Amino acid sequence: MSDNPEISKSLETCGYMTNYHDWGEGDGVLLLHGSGAGVSAWANWRGMLPLLSPEFRVIAPDLVGFGYTETPADFQFEFMQSWIDQVMALLDGLGIERIHVLGNSFGGALAMWLASQQPDRFSRLILMGPGGWPAKVNDNLKELWAYKPSVANMKKIMDIMAFDRSLVTDELAELRYKATMRPGAQETFERVFPEPHQRWLDAQVLTVDQLQQLDNETLIIHGRDDIVVDPEVSLNLHQHIKKSQLHFFGNCGHWTQIEHANRFQQLVQNFLLESKSD
Repeated sequence: MSDNPEISKSLETCGYMTNYHDWGEGDGVLLLHGSGAGVSAWANWRGMLPLLSPEFRVIAPDLVGFGYTETPADFQFEFMQSWIDQVMALLDGLGIERIHVLGNSFGGALAMWLASQQPDRFSRLILMGPGGWPAKVNDNLKELWAYKPSVANMKKIMDIMAFDRSLVTDELAELRYKATMRPGAQETFERVFPEPHQRWLDAQVLTVDQLQQLDNETLIIHGRDDIVVDPEVSLNLHQHIKKSQLHFFGNCGHWTQIEHANRFQQLVQNFLLESKSD
């Protein structure tokens, strides 16, 4: 067993080993992380795992190209299909027929793609600062996807994520920087989002018809002051997903689960617990 909390269980998916966390029992909740440098399931969701696991079985994988999941040297990323295939293989391998999904940013777009392609396998959706609607790659997202390893660069992109810059401590920047310095980590990250970046944002977009066909109870949460993903994205998603509700947090950037942790966690818990009476 590894002493590194980011490394947990592993399962073969699509010809490579997926690193994933599996906590609790009961109805399943799948946690999907975002696409920042040095990201992992543990980095995004270490606060949610202990909160949700008393009531639910919580599955949090490192998506291929990120964290501690293997990425074969010859792996070809196909947006969004590579991650759809990985998630479905993981759920099949774990014998999970139906599951709720909480997705952060890029993970929010992936959650909608999963529900669109496999409607019988996914129930409630929670989308946090999600992609999935047409938008232009802004300078801030370019900074995130064009990251080159250094403590200064890591602190710069973390400043972009947070409305409250006091959250971006030297210690936190150093920790995330070290994650990007693991052997092969930066090379893999650059393979996921090579320039031009706009094509990767476009690849996350669902059509209006796809959105309107979603029949999932959906909770959308967004920071009003997010400068990575425009809050208008969530407003547009809300207008087309018929069973959706939208919550904006003021004085909040792209780090909703960190900057408004208690409120975020309460919203998520209440929304998922409602499902027990569905």
